[in-house]
Amino acid sequence: MRPTLRSALLISLGIPLSLILIIWDEGLWLFGVVYLFLALLLIGFDALNSLGASRISLSQNIPQLLYAGHEDYAYFSLTISSRLRAFGVTALLDVESEYLKKAAPVIIDRLDQREVGELAFPLVVKRRGKAKITNLWLKWYSPWGLIVRQTKWDLNHGVSIVPNVHAVKTAALQIDSRDAFHGTKVQQQRGDGTEFDALREYQPGYDLRSIDWKHSARHRKLVCKEFQVERNHNVILAFDTGHLMTRPIDGLPQLDHMINAGLLLGFMALRGGDKVGLYGFDAKVRRLAKPLGGHQAFSHLQSNCAELDYQHNETNFTLGLSHLSGKLQRRSLIVLYTDFVDTVTAELMIENVTRMAKRHLIIFVTLEDRELSEVAERKPHSVNDIAKSVVADDFLRDRRVVFERLRRLGVHCIQAPAASLSADLVERYLAIKHQELI
Repeated sequence: MRPTLRSALLISLGIPLSLILIIWDEGLWLFGVVYLFLALLLIGFDALNSLGASRISLSQNIPQLLYAGHEDYAYFSLTISSRLRAFGVTALLDVESEYLKKAAPVIIDRLDQREVGELAFPLVVKRRGKAKITNLWLKWYSPWGLIVRQTKWDLNHGVSIVPNVHAVKTAALQIDSRDAFHGTKVQQQRGDGTEFDALREYQPGYDLRSIDWKHSARHRKLVCKEFQVERNHNVILAFDTGHLMTRPIDGLPQLDHMINAGLLLGFMALRGGDKVGLYGFDAKVRRLAKPLGGHQAFSHLQSNCAELDYQHNETNFTLGLSHLSGKLQRRSLIVLYTDFVDTVTAELMIENVTRMAKRHLIIFVTLEDRELSEVAERKPHSVNDIAKSVVADDFLRDRRVVFERLRRLGVHCIQAPAASLSADLVERYLAIKHQELI
């Protein structure tokens, strides 16, 4: 305990004791009066030397935009326009707990006129939306710790929480630099496709199957064909926005993890020359954005993803997938981001995916439930633990059955942790493009 706080505790306990002596003990009443007088004198003197709230000025640096799954900071600076000092300064930031996690208090031991108090509060996102940072509370002690002062600044700072585009661009740059280093970026655009591009002279190392013998005989030298990857495919990002997608995994709802992965896939597909559209559904159709191409289409995709809200309805796969199928006029790559509990709840989903798989190529994307796996593999210590482990293992077995049924229909299934979902999805998309399956 600080010495000033010990003295404050001693005086605060001595005041009621002195009052008791004054009232009840005739022999020690004079001692009680003197002690009470001295205590009040010390408190008054300490109050005169305590820093007033009007002498503290605040400057702030709060971001206007936050990305889901990306941590940022709100910065504040405290300056004192007085020779008086503040001791044991404690700062607390009020945020809307629905969108942001409440930060721990920031403590500064001492603050005087020659120093600038720097405060940094982490802004940890819980969900997308329009959040507010409401107030900043400040509490400090007088030099002897007998007086506690407190003030509040009304901030009312609005923050927009959007899908994590920052992570999308960073991951895209890493993928591009990796491909460029290994020399595979050009090969995927030219030489591996099915659409004829040009003729060029054969060089050692080229695929012998690409030699055009008719033109080689005409030119009296070996000539090979070059092909380019077919472009202009439709890629539809279909998001299930039902109640199962609101369950938090690694600090964020499943829907936000899916949107971040979908944005990265959309970014790579647009760069590869394909058109990307968006579809959101649960009990009813929430959003339908037609496929667009070009780099400008990414901002359109981003704004549509930001409008996908959390819903607490049961997902109607019959309505959602049949409506999407009716809107598509050509064969497309449909990336279905969804979740399910067991084979019973997944039956209607499988039935409708079966109909779509006859015409379109489907990637079925879900997040791996690590908590369920941990419960199933945890060493039991009681009968209750055994029951939980058996139930969790039944759910995991049902998920494996559903994935196996989907794979037999020709559906590409991805179940990955949130941290690696984006990379796995892009890798699968590039493999599909390389094999010309669309």
